[in-house]
Amino acid sequence: MFSRNSILNAAVGNFIKYPPKNDSTHSGIICKAALSVAIFSSPVSSRQRCPQANGLESIAPLVRSGEEISDPIPATIKGIIPAWISGSFLRNGPGKFEFGQDRYTHWFDGMALMHRFHISEGSVTYSSRFLRSDSYVQNSEKNRIVVSEFGTVATPDPCKNIFARFFSRFQSPKATDNANVNFVKYKGDYYVSTETNYMRRVDPQSLETKEKVDWSQYIAVNSATAHPHYDPEGATYNMGNSYNKNGFFYNIIRVPPTDENAATEETANLTGAKVICSIRAAEPRKPSYYHSFVMSENYIVFIEQPIKLDLLKFMLYKIQGKSFNKIMSWEPQYGTIFHLVNRHTGKESEVRYRAAPMFTLHQINAFEDSGFLVMDMCCGDDGEVIGEFTLENLRRCSGEEVDKFYNSLCRNLPRRYVLPLTVDEQTPLDQNLVTLHNYKATSVILQVYMTHEELHNDELLQYGGLEFPQINYDQYNGRSYRYFYSCGFGHVFSDSLLKMDLHTKELKVWRYPGLYPSEPVFVASPKATEEDDGVVLSVIITPRKDKSTFLLILDAKNFTELGRAEVPVNIPSGTHGAFYKMG
Repeated sequence: MFSRNSILNAAVGNFIKYPPKNDSTHSGIICKAALSVAIFSSPVSSRQRCPQANGLESIAPLVRSGEEISDPIPATIKGIIPAWISGSFLRNGPGKFEFGQDRYTHWFDGMALMHRFHISEGSVTYSSRFLRSDSYVQNSEKNRIVVSEFGTVATPDPCKNIFARFFSRFQSPKATDNANVNFVKYKGDYYVSTETNYMRRVDPQSLETKEKVDWSQYIAVNSATAHPHYDPEGATYNMGNSYNKNGFFYNIIRVPPTDENAATEETANLTGAKVICSIRAAEPRKPSYYHSFVMSENYIVFIEQPIKLDLLKFMLYKIQGKSFNKIMSWEPQYGTIFHLVNRHTGKESEVRYRAAPMFTLHQINAFEDSGFLVMDMCCGDDGEVIGEFTLENLRRCSGEEVDKFYNSLCRNLPRRYVLPLTVDEQTPLDQNLVTLHNYKATSVILQVYMTHEELHNDELLQYGGLEFPQINYDQYNGRSYRYFYSCGFGHVFSDSLLKMDLHTKELKVWRYPGLYPSEPVFVASPKATEEDDGVVLSVIITPRKDKSTFLLILDAKNFTELGRAEVPVNIPSGTHGAFYKMG
């Protein structure tokens, strides 16, 4: 049971101090791996703790191609849209799943469709545009799939002769610029991003596609995440991979703020970007997949989890005719490693923080407290889930077919890990390192066992766990906080919105049968005095009725509906988004 009076019931356990392995590949590029921390989890998996589904409806209509509405259309307002909300709720995600007779295999492969709900003086308009990526343009011109994506391999050009088609298999596959994951900001400009080395600058008002940006033209990386972090000074941090004869590296990237004295440019500008730390992969031939990372006021934490990329298969997969998702595998024997880096100096800690195997896509928040780094994130115990989101699975019929697929999926639950920041060679053995009264766990060097805290009670399990966490980012990212908002997953796609109180572990829930909400985004009131003073925005779609999408506005404090803006369009299920403030 959980103590309802505890804010930081810790995730710190006991620490083990032992010599590092002789193999230097098991340390970071700066890390000496002199100390190691092990973290062990519950033997009952997150999936086993959640109830099994029975009689789920089909969500096939939520993964059909959407339409482009370039000219804004007015929404029908029901309830009240607070007049102080001024800006655009931007959403991104897969929106086109076929070209001619060719069909994509995986949900992640769909062409990026950008959405804009513009809110001003209590009124809302809606518009959408397909990203004019090279992938989209080339596919459209040929009326077939000519650029490979995450789960779909493009077939050779039928106009080529048999020899040219054979040898095309040996050409290095080009990374896609189908940036269908998120909206991100660098130096005040908006971009849409995926997980390759390419982004596209976009106009957040017209959704017009601007120039393509290649990270490798600025720094030595060949990919970057779609989940950067922003510091109070306006700098942006991200992570990207690189590999060379010396091994495979996870790189922490810093893009400086906009230079106020510089002339205004109408083109993408990432000048000044630099790698502040390179972390060597623990397994150089099997580096880890990651979707995001952790940042507090002074630290960045990279989580090297046991979702592995087989580099040999990566080099051979085009010859074999296999898609990118075929090179990923869940290998729990490698466990999990937390790499702690000072974001001001770029120095990696010599302490090795280890955990039992776990899977995480999104972190909630992280903050420092009296010599400890507290990290909250959505975690599961099975990383095989990523490759399973094929369109065939998502389009299964209602009932037993959908139930079987959903019940096979990992359930992610909110967990807290606490990393001690003061462990060194002089730390005494057999002494509890956790001195805070509001921490339950102990930390003893010698034979360390470290457990996480579950940031929920059993009520959450009936909602299938949660994902897509959001906080009051502008005011509380990297700082101690109380609330976060997320989606509940009682279905394959989210079917509820949740507000979690971390002090009491109490939930507030918005949930209605047949309605499927997007990732919630918090927008603070202009005169906010409390953390949850504002609204939560989410786009609601349904498979039950054609063209019945609406933008939902919830009071963030009591989590009740203020109003909705209905638009007669079908929007495919998407991924992430952002609120673009006006004025």
